Amino acid sequence: MLKDHKTIWNNCLERIKENISEQSFNTWFSPITPIHLEGKILSIQVPTQFFYEWLEEHYVHLLKDAIHAELGPGARLEYSVIVDKGNQGSAGYSVSYPSNSSNNGKPSKKMDEKYTSPFSLRTVDQPYQQSNLNSQYSFDTFIEGDCNRLARSAGLAVAQKPGITSFNPLMVYGGVGLGKTHLVQAVGNYIKMNSTDKFVLYVSSEKFTNQFIDSLKNNNVQNFTNFYLQVDILIIDDVQFLSGKEKTQEIFFHIFNHLHQSGKQIIMTSDCPPKDLKGLEERLLSRFKWGLTADLQQPDFETRMAIMRKKMQSEGIDIPDKVVEYLAYSVDTNIRELEGVLISLVAQASLNRKEIDLELAKQTLKSIVQDIDSDVGIDFIQKTVSEYFKLTQEDLKAKTRKKEIVIARQLAMYFSKQHTNLSLKSIGYHFGGRDHSTVIHALQTVNDVIEVDRRFRATVEELEKKFKMKIV
Repeated sequence: MLKDHKTIWNNCLERIKENISEQSFNTWFSPITPIHLEGKILSIQVPTQFFYEWLEEHYVHLLKDAIHAELGPGARLEYSVIVDKGNQGSAGYSVSYPSNSSNNGKPSKKMDEKYTSPFSLRTVDQPYQQSNLNSQYSFDTFIEGDCNRLARSAGLAVAQKPGITSFNPLMVYGGVGLGKTHLVQAVGNYIKMNSTDKFVLYVSSEKFTNQFIDSLKNNNVQNFTNFYLQVDILIIDDVQFLSGKEKTQEIFFHIFNHLHQSGKQIIMTSDCPPKDLKGLEERLLSRFKWGLTADLQQPDFETRMAIMRKKMQSEGIDIPDKVVEYLAYSVDTNIRELEGVLISLVAQASLNRKEIDLELAKQTLKSIVQDIDSDVGIDFIQKTVSEYFKLTQEDLKAKTRKKEIVIARQLAMYFSKQHTNLSLKSIGYHFGGRDHSTVIHALQTVNDVIEVDRRFRATVEELEKKFKMKIV
């Protein structure tokens, strides 16, 4: 008797339930819905991208054993991830991903099979050319702030008039996790949506290099070149990784020249401006400087708050304002780390069946953020200093201007700067929401008094010993 997709999945769930706790089962498997069965491929729907990634990271072997037991060797799962739940006026849509459960835990190659071969000539049906773009990257989901306003404005101008503006090429640079890939793919998605006759292609420099190497091995460099010469908008990510690859740089130089002279748009990302790129030919670097170079900087507090609220909205997460504010002050490195902390916090709350509050946020940060993870964190500093002066931690955060409390507060700020990587603004936040200028004044005052007051210097040294003992 043939089994349908619901029966197969229910049988799989029975096997899975025997191998994990009830809480984990209810959290990660109960929300899954089977969609359909085609041969030995069972499609299941999961609520979010995070859900899919968690299952693949933690339960891939369990899923593999269950699906093989039901459908035999070679059976596999395919996920359908809900991207947009839709509303009354429009239908929702989802994105499909293969599971690693059919490949001994190794990355599946099914994803690559969806892409047009880079060595195939362009078909007449241009809109169906695979662009390698992530549809979730858009200008709507890219939060604008002082840290990225120029780059976003330039990207939007290019998206509206590709190849026509003076921003060709457009080079976007910045550190890890600041949104470079998001921005350039948003440009690509905008063009693809509004100019269906344009062939948009996003490719990492590493993939470009590997494709070129394959073409050399197979003696079909001409087909490789022909493919890239037909692109209307070429988006190449992380060009710094072309460093030292002379042959790859040469072929990219010729492709770049042809596209630029033909009025095609070129967009690139890098971890530094063109003048600081090492190991690239001078003739290539000079061309990188033809258009506009725009940087992405670390997001300020307000931008971090906006990013978190946007992420919460898209994921359907509700977190108290105090927790959002605490996270935004504590994680000031990059957007990727900020979103990672938010996801981890939600996972901790879900797995442990806890409400998301300030205490849970602090516990989550300790295992993720280096500043918080340090033995000498800001809480320990405040506790140590307040006990030394026979005060409470709340005294250090209060608005009072009593001399003994002001001195203790300034010392605690001083040690917070010495022993953590928190910004001045973040340190001020942890002392009753004071601004960075107050922290600067505290640091200057402590340093000045150390020079002239022997007793004060002895106090600083005594406290410093307590922090060193904590580290040891």
